[in-house]
Amino acid sequence: MFNLLPKDTVFYDLFESLAKHGVSSAEHLLALARQFPEITAPLQKIREEEHSADELAHQALDRLDRTFITPFDREDIHTLIGELDDIIDTIDALAKRFPLFHVKKMEEGFVAQAELLVEATQVVRDAVSRLRANRKLSDLGKQLIEIHHKESIGDDNHHAAMSRLFDGGTEPLEVIKWKELYDYIEQALDGCEDVGNTLERIVLKNG
Repeated sequence: MFNLLPKDTVFYDLFESLAKHGVSSAEHLLALARQFPEITAPLQKIREEEHSADELAHQALDRLDRTFITPFDREDIHTLIGELDDIIDTIDALAKRFPLFHVKKMEEGFVAQAELLVEATQVVRDAVSRLRANRKLSDLGKQLIEIHHKESIGDDNHHAAMSRLFDGGTEPLEVIKWKELYDYIEQALDGCEDVGNTLERIVLKNG
């Protein structure tokens, strides 16, 4: 059982808010992919999510610096904050590359990865929300398994996309562009798995 003396729910509020921004960022990325080339609105929304998440991460780290008793290890809190924020930063960096790279056509494989990323961030959000009342690993077990499953599907999708890009039928410049775009969305999916691993460690240490 977590030691919450004095009880402090603010960290949990911040974790959950960051996780929600992760879902929103992924949803806006999916909107960008589906409504391409009309991407101005989702690009702006992703940028706003990134700014809001950065402010929350700063608040969380500032509170960590000022709080004597924390819900669990300071190192784990710091890691969880950074990983949740990294997912959003990665989505923002990815979205910015569409106008930067002058992308002309959306790839179906990318849309599939964006759909998967929304699902993965939703599971992350659910897992983070359970951390507040967690007592044992089984309370988060289903979500943690599902996060790993989503990441595994993402790996398969990524490999398939790379195979298509390098089959000789795609212009070299397009290969360069899309490889980086696919790598970024794979990084975001990996970030979801990183959060899952950190949640698992926190529960095992404090259950």
